[in-house]
Amino acid sequence: MEKPPLPNDEDGSVLAESRSDTALVAADEEGSAGADGPEDDRPAWDSKLQYVLAQVGFSVGLGNVWRFPYLCHQNGGGAFMLLYVLLLLIIGVPLFFMELAAGQSIRQGSIGVWKHISPRLAGIGYSSCMVCFFVALYYNVIIAWSLFYMGNSFQYPLPWEQLKHTECASSSPTSYFWFRKALDISDSIDQSGEFNPIMTGCLLAAWALVCLAMIKGIKSSAKVMYFSSVFPYAVLICFLIRGVMLDGAVEGIKYMFYPKVTTRVWRQAATQVFFALGLGYGSVIAYSSYNPVHNNCHRDAIMVSGINFMTSVLASLVVFVVLGFRAKNIALGYPESVTLQDYREWYSHYGNLLGSNITDCDLEREMSKGVEGTGLAFIAFTEAMALFPASPFWSTLFFLMLLNLGLSTMFGTMQGILTPLMDNFRVLGRHKTICILGFFIGLLFTQRSGNYFVTMFDDYSATLPLIIVVVFETFSVAWIYGADRFLDDVEVMLHWRPPVIYCYLWKYVCLLGMVGLLAASLLRMVFKRPTYTAWNHTMGSETSLEYPGWALVMLSMLIIVASLPVPIGYLLSFLRGGRSLPVEEGEIEPPRERYSKCNSAEPEPNNHHSPLDEDRNRPRSTFLPLGAEHYRLLPQQEEGEEEEDTGL
Repeated sequence: MEKPPLPNDEDGSVLAESRSDTALVAADEEGSAGADGPEDDRPAWDSKLQYVLAQVGFSVGLGNVWRFPYLCHQNGGGAFMLLYVLLLLIIGVPLFFMELAAGQSIRQGSIGVWKHISPRLAGIGYSSCMVCFFVALYYNVIIAWSLFYMGNSFQYPLPWEQLKHTECASSSPTSYFWFRKALDISDSIDQSGEFNPIMTGCLLAAWALVCLAMIKGIKSSAKVMYFSSVFPYAVLICFLIRGVMLDGAVEGIKYMFYPKVTTRVWRQAATQVFFALGLGYGSVIAYSSYNPVHNNCHRDAIMVSGINFMTSVLASLVVFVVLGFRAKNIALGYPESVTLQDYREWYSHYGNLLGSNITDCDLEREMSKGVEGTGLAFIAFTEAMALFPASPFWSTLFFLMLLNLGLSTMFGTMQGILTPLMDNFRVLGRHKTICILGFFIGLLFTQRSGNYFVTMFDDYSATLPLIIVVVFETFSVAWIYGADRFLDDVEVMLHWRPPVIYCYLWKYVCLLGMVGLLAASLLRMVFKRPTYTAWNHTMGSETSLEYPGWALVMLSMLIIVASLPVPIGYLLSFLRGGRSLPVEEGEIEPPRERYSKCNSAEPEPNNHHSPLDEDRNRPRSTFLPLGAEHYRLLPQQEEGEEEEDTGL
């Protein structure tokens, strides 16, 4: 249902009044509708629990399970966690709070929010939508893989336990099943091959699940969140309890926290903070836009960030107790029969007298195999679960957990696309259209070389564009709109003023930190030629290959297409001579000064009060919970004057 147009005076007298006598109407929890006027038709969460589960479900994703544990070990264990917490507090939480507050106060998706905050940088919202679409394309493929493995878990023994093949013997049964049975992968990205019919069917099922869950927007997806956001925690706790009973669990935890000195720790910690909270996607803004105006988004930012970090720690413990069991079982063969220390001491004395089939128990080497990304989930963890008693049960549980983690993140990603499109281009914001388009483009990932394209999209379609988006987001709020003014709006919204330290964090720490991360990422791309990991079926092992020329062009286009809306939006706004928003025929555009930085202290000459000075004397105001096209300026009411019906 389209929102009805606001009443306006034929002669435009409302907007023709002096700016010193006007103010933005303050938003209210019950909506902005007048007593006799129509109500805002924007959906809303049924409860605070729904909203929290949605934000947690989006931010807690597969990266918490298969990325954070790897980074934690590779960069010094406990030292990495301390640095991660520090960056989370000074960069992650402030930026997360900024996005929550912007979405909740303006009550629009990413396009509408940044169009209001910084009209010349309105392209930020379009870039967020593009990145969300790229991520949705390959993220649903991972959900399809989880569906495939979960379906194969309902049999005993598990199909990847005992495979007999020459290629399998030179690697491992789980590696062979993943690369040759599940993916039927080619030897390089140049060898595309035919489509994988089973994976194509799984991808169709994955998009069907997403489409059904999004059929009524947040009203339907929020119901699914009650299960998809909570179930992974139950599974992680079950795996942790079972894992600590396994031989090798203690060695696994020690390996996780074993200190290592690296020079790239700050960059990897900052990157993980950035992606763990889902900054820049527009999904955080979209979810918060359905909140009541006076919801305490500051508390939400701290709570969701804390839950995200604790989930990463829990997942890391689960991963390494299971990998410790797996590594010790591989190294010793009979983990209950002898301790690791006794075995290594025995081997140091008699190892040179033994044949080549008896080797040293190098736990470090075994633990380092496949502890990141798909290698962890579909190779290392599946191998460990095959050693569990009742292995089909644990395998089904694990892949059902991955399925729910993926779906909850996918719902948020889709909302980052649909909400801004519905707010600005209602015809385009149909979930069926997005899902059908996503499936057909996603067929790129179901051919034999599809896994290599998933790696390309994962590495390049989101990383740089998202960092660029957040840099401009922070700059827009801190320097163009004004950090102090933004905090004023938040004060009106929350009825209390957040600490002033947020102004300094937004203006300096967050902005400089994100610019530094952008520079480090660009330098890494320039000085290190992009590579991908391919499967060599002749050797039965993985090998690192450089992308061919056409693939380099493709990944460059992914970055450019996702980042291009920002400069294009600025250029179009500049060519229009500063007119940021299209004004319909017969409509008078509100004065731009009302939306610009307002902390100047310079007085106007000729005893004339400036609008900026008068802003300090009148009650602070916030945004209407309506679309950008429905904002209007109304006469300022004197204190004690009876409120008039606005006709909204």
